[in-house]
Amino acid sequence: MSKTEANKLQIKDLVTIGIFSAIYFVVNLIVMVCGGISPIIWIFMPAIIGLLCGVIFMLMTAKVQKFGSILIMSIITALIYFATGQFTVVLLVSFAIVSIIAEFIRRGFGYKSFTGNLIAYAIFSLGMTGSPLPIWLFGDSFLKSIMEQGMSASYVEGLKTLTSTGMLMSMYVVTFIAALIGGFIGKSMLKKHFKKAGIV
Repeated sequence: MSKTEANKLQIKDLVTIGIFSAIYFVVNLIVMVCGGISPIIWIFMPAIIGLLCGVIFMLMTAKVQKFGSILIMSIITALIYFATGQFTVVLLVSFAIVSIIAEFIRRGFGYKSFTGNLIAYAIFSLGMTGSPLPIWLFGDSFLKSIMEQGMSASYVEGLKTLTSTGMLMSMYVVTFIAALIGGFIGKSMLKKHFKKAGIV
């Protein structure tokens, strides 16, 4: 196999990405369900996911050290969201933007670079902010639509109280920091368990 062919995604790479994307989505779904308990959980859902999924991302990037893996993971996740009725255009655009940025960060630092993978993961995690972001982008029209979909009036009122610019900034900052922490946890898990077990 030539060097050019070796750098291209193979069938086994796509299978690996698909498996980790499915696991990533399951964690997403669990946190999303918990988001129905309180509006604050929904707003900081991206941060919670970023904290929990660091090991998933780090293991995937350790096994697939090629351009396109993050973008494909985003596409698969977005398609599953679409299939389950949780899809919004904002989420798709958000995922697309951060995934492309994350891909070039990984390539720039080198696929074996922990720093590159860590920054890429923190950027990638910001993609999930596309879920609560419509609260700020569309305001009352979005709140009305989720109430029509079955969200309680008290929950929607709770969201209204959290739609300040400060809360929006906090969502992004906390998500980025939580993802960095999640990435370090992922690195620790890789070193302590997965490498010893011969998984990576």
